[in-house]
Amino acid sequence: MTFISTTRSADVVLIGGGVMSATLGAFLKKLEPSWSIVLFERLDDVGLESSGPWNNAGTGHAAYCELNYTPQAKDGSVNPAKALGINEGYQLSRQFWSHLVTDGSIGDPSGFIHTVPHMSFVIGDAHADYLKARYEALKPHTLFASMEHSEDPATIAEWAPLVMRGRGEGRVAATRVGEGTDVDFGRLTRELVAFLDRSGVEINYGTDVTGLDRARGGWDVSTKHLGSGERGSIHAKFVFVGAGGGALHLLQDSGIPESKGYGGFPVSGQFLRATDDSVAEQHNAKVYGQASVGAPPMSVPHLDTRYVDGKRSLLFGPYAGFSTNFLKNGSLLDLPLSIRLGNIVPMLAVAKDNMDLTAYLVKEVLQSRDKKIGTLREYFPQAESDGWELITAGQRVQIIKKDQSKGGILQFGTEVITSRDGSVGALLGASPGASTAVPIMLELMRRCFPKNFKGWAPKLTEMMPGYGVKLDEHPSLAAEIAASTAAALQLTAPAQ
Repeated sequence: MTFISTTRSADVVLIGGGVMSATLGAFLKKLEPSWSIVLFERLDDVGLESSGPWNNAGTGHAAYCELNYTPQAKDGSVNPAKALGINEGYQLSRQFWSHLVTDGSIGDPSGFIHTVPHMSFVIGDAHADYLKARYEALKPHTLFASMEHSEDPATIAEWAPLVMRGRGEGRVAATRVGEGTDVDFGRLTRELVAFLDRSGVEINYGTDVTGLDRARGGWDVSTKHLGSGERGSIHAKFVFVGAGGGALHLLQDSGIPESKGYGGFPVSGQFLRATDDSVAEQHNAKVYGQASVGAPPMSVPHLDTRYVDGKRSLLFGPYAGFSTNFLKNGSLLDLPLSIRLGNIVPMLAVAKDNMDLTAYLVKEVLQSRDKKIGTLREYFPQAESDGWELITAGQRVQIIKKDQSKGGILQFGTEVITSRDGSVGALLGASPGASTAVPIMLELMRRCFPKNFKGWAPKLTEMMPGYGVKLDEHPSLAAEIAASTAAALQLTAPAQ
């Protein structure tokens, strides 16, 4: 690993040392081992921004428990389509990770993934009716066949004792999937980058990418080492901008027509973390509730078992906030400097149409510690105020894009943006993000390497037996893959 790049040209340049760049790099090294790849990370290690374990939900998003993926229609029905798509994507991620573990490319999976049941928990008649409708919409599907539902307080107490202990009267409901997972995406990123380093990829730390300029046969990538101030340049046939919230600025700097009209809306977050290990040991689940009115989807409250560096912890949150940074280690000028003539109309339209979100964020920012503890007690009634510390999570930059009818819309999710010639690609947005890094990078490769992609299909199928197949429509294959990935990743297999 190096701090100052001496390479003058490369087949691929990866900007940003998060799970997305690491995943793309791993794919390309498996598919085209002779390609030269250079990675630039502005911090002193990889996986420290959105991929860091304290900076994201770490859920292993499979849509088992995240209620915002299954909104209820006015007639009371629940459409499972988005949840099914996210789950299919996560299954691909598991298959790729399993392949990398099995062939020795990455190390002991217990360092980055653990079995933690996924639960949804709601209070009151209307929410309980919704959860039952959601369960009935998902349960018939192969990928959700192991989901359990209960409104029995005793059963829910067995699943999550802290949630029910000391709770008063009133209707409650919960669903549970026992084979849910917790993923330390920071550790996974470091494992992937270590594989890249062993495979001949040049890794540059402490290096900021300051510009992208069109050049014959690709791009000239300008860099600056943040320690020495030394500037450099490298020519790349293909550039991936996987810089999290910092991707928008570089995408705009590239000048590609596909970047026009995009803006970003940053949302920060905080979590309460239990300081008493004995409390964390009494809870083994990711318990997700309903988001407050006006809250962004990423602010869905959850009482969450996490494993970081092998230690079990308990978090509650997130509490949303607002900062103009696009990265946790970014600048307060990130938001104003992202404004362009091409995106000012969409950004103003979003500001006008999302006053409820603005009001919610202001309320959250001003919320006292006592109010935060009060919200915690809705999910953990006997929580002690002095047993929790407040930590700051990562920044998320929600996508603002043009819309013909409204002028602009705020989009919650992830979006792949590629140039017409496929020489540059970028990822904007947030959840489900890291959990579906594998299908996201597959889509990027399909767009940017169309001539190679067809020929890669046999190798992709070898690495991921479910590639190109909807597992939900193939129960036998789904069961076989679930068992094999669980064994490779040392996880609990789904109940049959």
